[in-house]
Amino acid sequence: PQQKQIEAMESSGMKLIFKSQPFLPIFTGSKVEDAENSPLQILLADTCSNGEYCSPLSYPSPLKLELVVLDGDFPPDGRENWTPAEFQKAILKERNGKRPLLTGDVNVILRDGIVMITELQFTDNSSWVRSRHFRIGVRVVPGSYDGPRIKEAMTEPFTVKDHRGELYRKHHPPYLGDEVWRLEKIGKDGAFHKKLALQHVNTVQDFLKLFEVDRHHLREILGAGMSDRMWEVTVNHAKECVLGDKIYVHRGPQCTLFLNPICQVVKIVFGDMSYDSTKELPRTQKNYVQQLVQEAYRQWDALEEAEGLFPGNIPLIPS
Repeated sequence: PQQKQIEAMESSGMKLIFKSQPFLPIFTGSKVEDAENSPLQILLADTCSNGEYCSPLSYPSPLKLELVVLDGDFPPDGRENWTPAEFQKAILKERNGKRPLLTGDVNVILRDGIVMITELQFTDNSSWVRSRHFRIGVRVVPGSYDGPRIKEAMTEPFTVKDHRGELYRKHHPPYLGDEVWRLEKIGKDGAFHKKLALQHVNTVQDFLKLFEVDRHHLREILGAGMSDRMWEVTVNHAKECVLGDKIYVHRGPQCTLFLNPICQVVKIVFGDMSYDSTKELPRTQKNYVQQLVQEAYRQWDALEEAEGLFPGNIPLIPS
């Protein structure tokens, strides 16, 4: 009977559908639910059903699904059909240095034709995409299923607005691309924010890079108005930052430096020799590496970028 069920599905075709639409308006950081304050539900349905109140199809084995954010303009020309490749192309990623655009139950298992999405939030508004609208899309995780195509589902287009508190909220943990006023003790448009902006310290990443290469200068920029206690709170908050696994490469005449996103040395290569820390180097080479780090800091935008060169988490600044 299981084989017959699969064959019937192959002949009729299958699709995912949202049982109901998200309740609007949607704000960043707020739970996405339907009009009855219930979790969104995703069903597996027959492609011939209109999806309003159809019974879910029961598939013989669990299906891995992923929820994604789509551009509100998709599909083009209001088409009813699209290819998996077109769907993939319409998926939006977070803005550079920001948190993942959609958080919560973004990877779920569909069993007996239905799954509930109990936790789902947007971390960013939709004003930065051309259409100014998002859709939530759902598809079977590519490569997790070997069978006839199951058509992806998506909601109607909608806007996501900044939560009122989000406009001034501090992020825990902060992210590299966060504006520097997201750090504790630095108020938006306040004195410290303005002093940092004058020195082109605009993001948490800028703050941490300068802290790494010349923390005394960073302290001087903030001035006497920031007490030592405040400085400690700001720096400790910055140190919680999620670094990711991007690596920056700076090549000097005698050696190559590998740096993490905040200008910390994670690997040094002198000819055939490689070192994980400057502590292992003779004093003359240490001084040379320090000069190269300063050079890398000044030429940051011109450095080569690589991802995932080193396994595991690279530790942040030692206390």
